Amino acid sequence: MNPYAELIATLAKIGYMKPASGTWGSAAAVPLFWALHETLGVPGVLIGTVIAFVAGLWATQKMTANSENEDPSEIVIDELVGMWIALIPVSIGSAMAGMPSTTLWPAWPTAFLAFRLFDIWKPGPIGWADRRGDALGVMLDDVIAGVFAAVVVLVFAGLYHGVIQ
Repeated sequence: MNPYAELIATLAKIGYMKPASGTWGSAAAVPLFWALHETLGVPGVLIGTVIAFVAGLWATQKMTANSENEDPSEIVIDELVGMWIALIPVSIGSAMAGMPSTTLWPAWPTAFLAFRLFDIWKPGPIGWADRRGDALGVMLDDVIAGVFAAVVVLVFAGLYHGVIQ
């Protein structure tokens, strides 16, 4: 096994944590996203997400080559990418408002919970991507779940700021 692929795919072996390795991977993605946002802003978040996707696809291909299991539970780089996509509205929203991202605290747990819901439930296109049975499917189902979760974050933000406040 390629040790670099393993480090990337498992998020420095966080993917070996049990139970619920996907939840551990998603949780680990949150402070990494915050650090990326705080140091490099929205452009860094967007570029970092693309880099994580490409690196994750490569690492997943390496980890699953010659294996019957096309989506081992220890691979959690896909959760990082999906979680980062779910949090992109937080990065953009805090930049647009000129305020620290931590002040948008309701958005953080909303993104996390919505992403985990869609990643576990796998409705529609998320399930389709998951059933591909290849490394791209491993990554793509979480990308789509992240997009769905980002939409939930935007809807909740709109309701909160447009109706409640």
